[in-house]
Amino acid sequence: MPSVKLPRKSTDTDMTPFVDIAFLILSFFIMATKFKPQEPVETKIPNSVSSEELPENDAIMVLVDSTNRVFFSVLSEKDRSVSDKIVTKATELRQIKLTPEEIQNFRKTPAVGVPFSRLSALLDMDPAEQNAGAGQPGIPVLDSTDNQLATWIRASKEVYAELGRPLKYLVKGDGASKYPTIDAVISAFKKNDQLKFNLVTSLEKAPTGSALDQLNNRMPAAKE
Repeated sequence: MPSVKLPRKSTDTDMTPFVDIAFLILSFFIMATKFKPQEPVETKIPNSVSSEELPENDAIMVLVDSTNRVFFSVLSEKDRSVSDKIVTKATELRQIKLTPEEIQNFRKTPAVGVPFSRLSALLDMDPAEQNAGAGQPGIPVLDSTDNQLATWIRASKEVYAELGRPLKYLVKGDGASKYPTIDAVISAFKKNDQLKFNLVTSLEKAPTGSALDQLNNRMPAAKE
């Protein structure tokens, strides 16, 4: 009986489709990845063991740098029109008029660190120049009769009340900032009857033996 010979097939594999798929996946991640925005001012914040993530929407942030300058920033990645409403409300409270172009530029401003008298000049600048080295002196807060940060907080609070959405309040202070400035920032919140806000800190491991450390050690076992 004659033997049947099976046809030999090449063991080489065409990798072209795999390479195409790899480049498609890489392109997807490059296009979909959201890069962290540049910090408007450099701050060295204290550490904490809180695991709550920093919100990216429906929040305002007050920043205090090491030279005690105060900055105000709006976090509204999903709804940029909120920034327009806040700056419009704030300038109305201060009886200041901005051009439509300046209101539009507020969306691109990393943070405001000037008095209201210089806000128009700041918004006329290119966003690349609106950094900590652009001569921003900080929002005036030490004068109890004219704490201008209180106006920004009031405007934000009223805008979100009209929208019917909750607003998160964040304070990010440098460890070298002085007490009078931090106290003035807290006073600005108090003037708006806002007694609850979150401090932005760097995440660190819970102290060994603490209640949080024991809870974290039990969590893997609870998942099994």
